[in-house]
Amino acid sequence: MKNNLWESRFAQKEILCTLGPASRNPRVIARLTDLGVSLFRINLSHTKAEDLEEIVDSIRAITDVPICLDTEGAQVRTGDLDPKSLYIEENQIVRILNYPITGNAKEFNLYPCDIVNSLRPGDLISIDFNSVLVQVTSIITEGVTVRVLTGGLLGQNKAVTVDRELDMPPITAKDKACIKIGLSQKLQHFALSFANSGEDVDYIRSLLPEDAYLISKIESLSGINNLRAIAGRSNAILLDRGDLSREVPLEQIARAQKHIIRRGKEYGARVYVATNLLESMIESSNPTRAEVNDVFNTLVDGADGLVLAAETAIGAHPVNSAVMVSKIMRQFQEFDYGIKFSTQQIRQRNSLFLVEPHGGELVDLVSDVPDWSEIERFPKVEVDLKTIMDAEQIAIGTYSPLTGFMTKEQLESVVSNYRLPDGTIWPLPITLQANRKEALRLSPGDQVALGLNSNGEIYATMKVDDIYEYDLDSLSEKVFGTSNTAHPGVSLLKRQGGYFIGGEVRLYKRLPAEDKHYELTPLQMRKIFANKGWSRVVGFHTRNVAHRVHEFIQKQALEQFHCDGILIHPLVGPKKVGDYHPGIILKSYAMMIRHHYPDGKVLLSAFQSYPRYSGPREAVFTALCRKNFGCTHFIVGRDHSGVGDFYPPDAGHKLFEQLGDIGIQPIYFNEVHYHKDKKDYSQEIEGSEDRLLKISGTEGREMLRQGKCPPDWFMRKDIAKMIIDAMKAGDDVFYHE
Repeated sequence: MKNNLWESRFAQKEILCTLGPASRNPRVIARLTDLGVSLFRINLSHTKAEDLEEIVDSIRAITDVPICLDTEGAQVRTGDLDPKSLYIEENQIVRILNYPITGNAKEFNLYPCDIVNSLRPGDLISIDFNSVLVQVTSIITEGVTVRVLTGGLLGQNKAVTVDRELDMPPITAKDKACIKIGLSQKLQHFALSFANSGEDVDYIRSLLPEDAYLISKIESLSGINNLRAIAGRSNAILLDRGDLSREVPLEQIARAQKHIIRRGKEYGARVYVATNLLESMIESSNPTRAEVNDVFNTLVDGADGLVLAAETAIGAHPVNSAVMVSKIMRQFQEFDYGIKFSTQQIRQRNSLFLVEPHGGELVDLVSDVPDWSEIERFPKVEVDLKTIMDAEQIAIGTYSPLTGFMTKEQLESVVSNYRLPDGTIWPLPITLQANRKEALRLSPGDQVALGLNSNGEIYATMKVDDIYEYDLDSLSEKVFGTSNTAHPGVSLLKRQGGYFIGGEVRLYKRLPAEDKHYELTPLQMRKIFANKGWSRVVGFHTRNVAHRVHEFIQKQALEQFHCDGILIHPLVGPKKVGDYHPGIILKSYAMMIRHHYPDGKVLLSAFQSYPRYSGPREAVFTALCRKNFGCTHFIVGRDHSGVGDFYPPDAGHKLFEQLGDIGIQPIYFNEVHYHKDKKDYSQEIEGSEDRLLKISGTEGREMLRQGKCPPDWFMRKDIAKMIIDAMKAGDDVFYHE
């Protein structure tokens, strides 16, 4: 789900990623696709021709992003070694052979093998960016002998540079074979490594269809000298700073980059930049400040795209690397578009790449320095705990874009059209109800203090914008689909008076709670996700303790939608009699995280709100709240937020479909059964009903009340034992009268 502004701003900037052992799997490819990667690169220097067709097929099974074959080109590399990395002693005499062998510390070959025949005495040969430096001493029948001037680690398939130009064809025989395979699979993107002249580009063009997209890589001084001819014959050029640094001193690379980008664009080609963009992220989950600065300035230089190579091919954090580039691109675009830099922007956008808050910005109406002497002079409106909870969630941004309790215009729009008056999707009324006497003593423009009716304590203030009456039967029908007071939501609505007060709130004090440390604001949650490197997060809403079906659908969502993590976010506000107490819910999930969930993939937090039991409307509402917390996906189960038989089991699913894209992706689950024979959970109904077992929350609560452990397929034994022990100890486990 990308908003139009995001798409339009990034239309001119591209992210290209090399696929390799770390990323050539469904989870990473799907994530990179969602992040907007424009091209996947297959490096033929590290790919066998006989494996290419299968690799292309496996990538295409996951994504529609184009695939680019990156040729070996006119480059020299070390051959096979045993072991793959070994130490070469200084001052040794070593043989480099002109035929393939499995090399060792005494002799090895280069690739292509016959390039050794072009060497002559006195040539300096640098291996793997100066790790090893040797000099040719003599020509022998099998190749050459060299003396080791600088000892070091010799690696397999590492880049080799000779201190003079060697006459090499622009592509290898293997490149030709791979191009042929690529064309048979209708690939249209190709990259020419070590493009040294316009003639090199002409040669590979002669092997490709007229409409092929060709990227020519500038990796040598010859490439720079012939930049006009190369760029004029190519769709794009790619500056490979790594290979270029074998010929250009490091202190001149930044200057060379600016020259190549400027000239390449003047000559009509798009310009991409590769190598060492986020090198530290090959191992670390975060880049260095210098790397971030380098990437930003590369965009300032005018680069049209950035190429992640080792970061995504072999790195430990391929997805996070792409996320970081995307974040830097966003910052560059805001800089380029003249969007003002501010501390408020930093607060709001610490982890904005997750998903934009609903309506575009997190509401923040919390006052850290209240003037209590002034507030206590305001007329006091005494409200119940649930109203204070709503005021708190409005103020901390959970209900963004709402800034207060709804006016009549807002209420009418929401109950009739599922939208606020400005067109923003919003499904559920958030209102402050009052009786006639209390409502009519106020006037629009008044500032009032909201006090808790149990003790009079003031938590928030409200500027009154509207005072209105609304027929509660009509409102019940629109919101709950019924006016029957057997529905707990209807019952609550009708107990609280037919007048409503609308207006913006400001919070001065958070509600106390035994487990308050579990409650995180949307801004705090986003900071945590950013710290964890999570950019794709699934939210889970519940009012029950952990059981096996919920565990099943949580793990399914995490795996099937390639999410970085899951936010388990149970309600901890008051519920109906018989529901689980919030403390026991949190304890059950804390135990699950310690023992039964994958490490580092689950975050537990408490949602200080209460169930409305309004079925489909509440399902969408709970999803939008998690969107504000930074979730990109949300689990919508069977009969989500419903009660009794008031709503069809799939009512929530249908409303999501009706409303379309709301900026958070629902993950639908139907009723899940346990199959006795397969000993597994499934949404599919297979076989006879007597083989399928259904989890009933009512039955589970009854067993626990009787001190009985539900069967293991229903609830983990350690969770059941913890709940039973808590009841024996006299702890609150269920809500009671």
